[in-house]
Amino acid sequence: MRLITIFCGVTLGLIWTLPAGVEEDTHNYDESKVPAYSLPDPLLASNGSKITHKETWRRLRRVEILKLFETHVYGRSPGRPRTTAYKESVDPSALGGKATRKQISIFFKDDRTGPSINLLIYLPNSEKEPVAAFLGLNFNGNHSIHPDPGIMLSDQWMRASKEEGMIVDNRATEASRGSSASRWPVEKILARGYTLVTAYYGDIDPDFDDGFQNGVHPLFYEGTQSEPAPDQWGAIGAWAWGLSRALDYLETDPRIARRKVAVLGHSRLGKTALWAGAQDERFALVISNNSGCGGAALSRRRFGETVKRINTAFPHWFCKNFSKYNDNEDALPVDQHMLISVIAPRPVYVASAQEDSWADPRGEFLSAKHAGPVYRLLGKPGLDVESMPPVDHPVMTTIGYHVRTGKHDVTDYDWDQYLKFADKHLR
Repeated sequence: MRLITIFCGVTLGLIWTLPAGVEEDTHNYDESKVPAYSLPDPLLASNGSKITHKETWRRLRRVEILKLFETHVYGRSPGRPRTTAYKESVDPSALGGKATRKQISIFFKDDRTGPSINLLIYLPNSEKEPVAAFLGLNFNGNHSIHPDPGIMLSDQWMRASKEEGMIVDNRATEASRGSSASRWPVEKILARGYTLVTAYYGDIDPDFDDGFQNGVHPLFYEGTQSEPAPDQWGAIGAWAWGLSRALDYLETDPRIARRKVAVLGHSRLGKTALWAGAQDERFALVISNNSGCGGAALSRRRFGETVKRINTAFPHWFCKNFSKYNDNEDALPVDQHMLISVIAPRPVYVASAQEDSWADPRGEFLSAKHAGPVYRLLGKPGLDVESMPPVDHPVMTTIGYHVRTGKHDVTDYDWDQYLKFADKHLR
């Protein structure tokens, strides 16, 4: 196997802040201590042949890489369920008449019991033709993205909140309405002529290690099975599957341009967006915001959060096979630049934050850069810069990247870049 060898560069001077619930450890946050490592070549097939034609990439190597990620990282996911039913609620004069608000419940059983996904959709009333859409999962319930009193309050399990009164006995209260609005600039998105679609990630699978007894996993157990096999989907796989089920519905809505749906996510949901976009080629554009380890960041750099740390802290996110690579990243047959590669030739945007060392901004940049050869093979430019751009200086070709001032979050600055990128590729 031909390998791309990378040596550590100069430090970015990043400021590291510990994520909530993670104790101080001996992991590396010093760029000068990043070990030398070799990346698998996305254009070298498992039989040793070099991929030089578009058709061979699609027929052979892309399929191989997806299979490797399924087997070793995210696990196999089921396809479309046999049964899907929709229940709709529509308000054509939401937000003072600026938007049509739709709330869609997606059911997977004929009797409409069991897990369901509740979509919140804001369509701009200023647009008469079908419009492009941003689709992403949220962390705190649909009601948290905007103070709109017409949004149904989620009744699903929620993580405890530091803010008193927002979450009581792991259930949302009215006090949590609009609590995440800073991450979802609804009016700005609508004013640019885009639709916004979101769903609470806990509808699909609650984000705690319960042995996969809740959420959508049990819908697909066979026989006496009570948990996924070592190469079957974990929570990230389930959340990505849920995004595709949301897209199934969006394809039925005549007001949405079905071939112009961008999928995006932040942090663990950024990992999810990348995996959803890699598997489902119906997504026209993919956005990763501060996705870090298991998302856009190269695992072999062992910078900030590592494979061992993420598997230890969140054993339910990935397939069980991924734990084989704890402190053993060089044995992985893939790395995250290959995940971005299989999205090609579709546009992908990777965003980092200067103070988010835990997510390894340089590793996220390098992953986007090393996907470039596949994009160029398919006739599209890669990330056409030689080195990591300065803070707050976005780069946008078919691959977009920025590292912005600030911490692990989604900000107006991030959204400004995503809207520009969407204007470039979806208009």
